[in-house]
Amino acid sequence: MGSVLRAAGCYQVSSIHYTGSRYARASQFVTDTKNRYLNISPIHVNDLITIAKQQGLKTVAIELVVGAIPLPDYEHPPQALYIFGPEDGSIAQDIINQCDDIVYIPTIGCMNLAATVNVVLYDRLAKQPNLAYGDDLIIASRDTNNRTKAP
Repeated sequence: MGSVLRAAGCYQVSSIHYTGSRYARASQFVTDTKNRYLNISPIHVNDLITIAKQQGLKTVAIELVVGAIPLPDYEHPPQALYIFGPEDGSIAQDIINQCDDIVYIPTIGCMNLAATVNVVLYDRLAKQPNLAYGDDLIIASRDTNNRTKAP
């Protein structure tokens, strides 16, 4: 979850909702090395679909499902709640059935949760029409120990 929090901070995610009890058990291991939890507090919920509907969000399941949309072809909705499955299982069928979209990342084999979150959020960012990038972003984003320059 620490890596998910770090990705959320890098890609300007406003909130993280989770189900189950794994985060509560894992949070004691302090893997959030950038302390993103200070700005993005993970919120435990019982039902992600209900939360999405209450907030007017499209639900997007990210899962290896036959018939899913490949991520390179996917057009992200302006407001979305992305649902990722557990590392050792899949998103439950009843949740898949309620999602607005089902998307998969075309890889050979499956990725872990943190890698999947990073790829999806990067894809969302990269497809933004007004994406800002350049040296100012690099300087603002890099670690304090990084002062390298291109030749």
